[in-house]
Amino acid sequence: MVARALPSLKSLRLLLLAGAAAAMLGACATNTAPSLKQPDFSHATPQQKQQAIASLGARYKSDPKDKATILYYAAALRSAGQAEQAVSVIEAGLAIYPNDVDLKVAYAKALSAAGRFAQALNVIQDAIDPAMPDWNALLVEGAILDQSGENEQARAVYTQALTIAPMQAAIEANIGLSYAMSNDLTQAELHMRKALTMIGVTSQMRQNLALVVGLQGRFDEARVLLSVDLPPDEVETNMAYIRSLLTQQDRWNQIKGSKQ
Repeated sequence: MVARALPSLKSLRLLLLAGAAAAMLGACATNTAPSLKQPDFSHATPQQKQQAIASLGARYKSDPKDKATILYYAAALRSAGQAEQAVSVIEAGLAIYPNDVDLKVAYAKALSAAGRFAQALNVIQDAIDPAMPDWNALLVEGAILDQSGENEQARAVYTQALTIAPMQAAIEANIGLSYAMSNDLTQAELHMRKALTMIGVTSQMRQNLALVVGLQGRFDEARVLLSVDLPPDEVETNMAYIRSLLTQQDRWNQIKGSKQ
């Protein structure tokens, strides 16, 4: 078995988008199946992602106008690190359905994954109806702002999303990650712990909390959090990783470092 390591600090930017993708699954507490509108493959294995790409690619080739296939295929590509190809698939879909909100949200996520944050922000803001904003779309907007280094503005957007969906774990979890990116571990932990009491908790949220707790030197608490979802060997692998991060000087610059 290959041990699953916690994400590095510099990948916190990407985790925000992962949280946004998970939120698209809706209010299901187990998050076991992707929704039709915004599918999510973030928890699939590399082999499962490649299988999905092959299957969905064949479906897309036979019917490139089917909206559900466009969304699923682009999501699978993005999850496998093929962001620019996902962008191309969504752009082809928008040429057919130029005003489709689901495609615009998916387009913003693909652009963000490709590191094209300014363009992604324009797209997602165009997709949001100011009179009736959707919390899922707001979550994506906040993630993009965090990716762009606009952490305070991102948290304002997350707060707006919380007024619409006050019990969604993904929103609180992203607020926590946003504070972590700002080097405020106390606030990060507060929001991450609150997220664990809400709807739609994922194992990644607990592991992100373990990272933040461990970076404050509370190793026993971090180990307990990791043990909820991981076998003992993987727990110890991750604990060793957290300790190694604490030896790095300038670790918080990694959070604000180069875009990925």
